[in-house]
Amino acid sequence: MLANWIVWLVLLLVLLGLVGCSTAHGQNAVVPSAPAANHAGHASIGSQLPLVTTLPFVVLLSCIAVLPLAYGHWWEKNRNKSIIVAVLSLPLAAYLLWAYGEPAWHGLLEKLIEYASFIILLASLYVISGGIYVRGSLNGTPLANTGLLGLGAVIASVIGTTGASVLLVRPLLRANKSRLDKAHIVIFFIFIVSNCGGLLTPLGDPPLFMGFLKGVPFEWTLLHLWPQWLAVNLLLLAIFNVWDQITFDREEKERAGSQLEEVMKHEPFGVSGMLNFVFLAGIVATIFCAGNGYLVSQDGKYYQEGLMVLLAVAAYFTTNPANRASNKFTWGPILEVAILFIGIFITMAPALLILNAWGQNGRPDLGRLPLERPWHFFWASGILSSFLDNAPTYMTMAATACGLQGVTAGNEPYLREFLTKGPAAVNLLVAISCGSVFMGANTYIGNGPNFMVKAIAEENGVKMPSFFGYMAYSGAVLIPIFLVLTIAMMMLGGW
Repeated sequence: MLANWIVWLVLLLVLLGLVGCSTAHGQNAVVPSAPAANHAGHASIGSQLPLVTTLPFVVLLSCIAVLPLAYGHWWEKNRNKSIIVAVLSLPLAAYLLWAYGEPAWHGLLEKLIEYASFIILLASLYVISGGIYVRGSLNGTPLANTGLLGLGAVIASVIGTTGASVLLVRPLLRANKSRLDKAHIVIFFIFIVSNCGGLLTPLGDPPLFMGFLKGVPFEWTLLHLWPQWLAVNLLLLAIFNVWDQITFDREEKERAGSQLEEVMKHEPFGVSGMLNFVFLAGIVATIFCAGNGYLVSQDGKYYQEGLMVLLAVAAYFTTNPANRASNKFTWGPILEVAILFIGIFITMAPALLILNAWGQNGRPDLGRLPLERPWHFFWASGILSSFLDNAPTYMTMAATACGLQGVTAGNEPYLREFLTKGPAAVNLLVAISCGSVFMGANTYIGNGPNFMVKAIAEENGVKMPSFFGYMAYSGAVLIPIFLVLTIAMMMLGGW
C-alpha cells in the first residue's frame, strides 16, 4: 500500500506541475525533452555542480543491480523499492533547490514533466495492449519464435517499442510455456522488439520522437536509418534462431517425451479485444499530432497526456475482464517501473546537466569532451543510453553535434537547420540515433520497456538473469554486433 500511495502522490504532483507550467514552458512542457542543455540557468548549474551529485544515481543503479541478488525477497516488495528511491532522490532534490534556487526548480520540474509523459505513455500502452488477448496458432518452435521476433521488429517502429513489447510478450510466453530454458527468448525479445526494432520512425522510440519535435523530418529516419535497422535486426534474428535451435534440441534429448509435440499443441487462432486496436491507433495518432503541434489550445496548454489517459481508461472499461485474466494482467510490472524510474529521472538530472555543460566546454575541470567523429558519437550516445534515459542522452549528444557544425541548439526546431549542413551533419545524427536506440538494449534500465518485459516474464514464471547477468548476454551478443556495424560504417565512409 505504501508503494501505491507514493506513486499516486508523485503522479499527482507531476500532473499539477504540468497544468501549472504548460503555458510558461511552451512546447517543451509536453514531452520528454532536454531543454536543460539550452536554458541559460540550467547551463550554469551544469558548470557548477560538483561531481559528487552524481553519486545518488550511481548508488540507485547499484541497488538495482545488487539487491535482487543479495536480498531478493526483500527487493521483491515495491514498498522497499519506494524507500530506496525516496532516500536517494529526495535529499538530492532538496540540495539542488537549496543550493541553486529557481534554476534548479525549473530543472527538476522539467524532469517531473518528462517522467509524467514517460509513465503515462508507458501505462496507457500497457493497459490497452493488456486487453488484447491473442489465442491459439502460436507454437514455441525456434522458427515460430524467430518469426514472432521479426514481426515485433517491424511493428515496433509503427506502434513504438513499448506498444509492440506489451502486445507480443504475453503470446510469446504462452507459446513457450512448456519449455524449461526460455530466459534467452525473453532477452532477445528485449534486444529486438523493445529496442532495436524501433529505429525506422519517430514513433518507434523516444529519442527519435524528440528529434522529430526538434526539426528532423518524419521520413528522415526511414530514409537514412533503414540499412542499420536491417543489418542489426537480421544479425540478431539469425543469432537467436541458432541459439534457440541448439537449446531446443538439447531439451529434446534431455527431457522425456517429444518437446516438439508439446510446443506444437495449440488452440484455434483468434484475437479478443479488437476494439483495443482502435485505442492503440489513437495513442499513435496522439503522439503524431503532438509532434506536429496540433494538440495545443489557444492559451498554450497541451492535451497529449490527457488524451492518452482517456484512451487508456476507455480501453480498460470497455475490455472484457476475461481478456486481462487470460493475459495474467496485473498492475505489478507497471508499478515497479513507475517507482524505479521516478528515482532514475530525478537522480540522473545532475549527470545530464554536467554532460551538457561539458559538451559546451563549460567544464574546464573535466577538459574537452573528446567527441568529433560520428563513431565517437555512436558509442558515447550508446554508452550513456545504456544507463541514462535515452531521450535526454539523444538531445545532449545532438546539441553537442550542433556545436561542431556551428548551429545553436535552442527551443526552435534547430535540428532542421543542422541537417542542412551537409553529409557530415547527417552522418553525426545517424550515429547518435543508432547509438541511442540500439544500445538502450544493453541494460535493463536502458529503455523503459526493458524492465517491464522482465517483470512480466517473471510474473509468468520465467527466471530472468540479474542486472549483471543480463549485461553478460548483451556484452556477448550486442557489443560484437555494434563493433561490426561501426567498422562497416567506417569502411563505407559514413563514420
